[in-house]
Amino acid sequence: MSSHSDIAGFEDIKTLVDQFYDKVRKDDLLGPVFDARIKDWQPHLNTMYNFWNMALFGERGYSGHPFSKHVDLPVDSMHFNRWLHLFMTTLNENFQGPVAAEAMQKASAVARTFLSRITRIRETNR
Repeated sequence: MSSHSDIAGFEDIKTLVDQFYDKVRKDDLLGPVFDARIKDWQPHLNTMYNFWNMALFGERGYSGHPFSKHVDLPVDSMHFNRWLHLFMTTLNENFQGPVAAEAMQKASAVARTFLSRITRIRETNR
């Protein structure tokens, strides 16, 4: 049985986001995509803290249109699968409980939706 506790608040979200993006940046598939787009990581991390704080706890602080920032990235299903794998790995390394399970469901939904929309747009623009 794991001794991990559930995601309980903003500090836990920061841990999740920081460790997840540390993996992303070192990843041979995802790292180059993110590095080509993000020059200053702290604003991106701050946005992600606020996004997950809103998504999991309903807290205000995030505003934006996340899909528009991803639509023109050179990514496909391999990238989304790797992103999801790294997210799940980071979650499982640190947390266990209903909020962590909700984070996994929301991350899966985001990845599925973004991939589906990007695929549709590319097929339409062929």
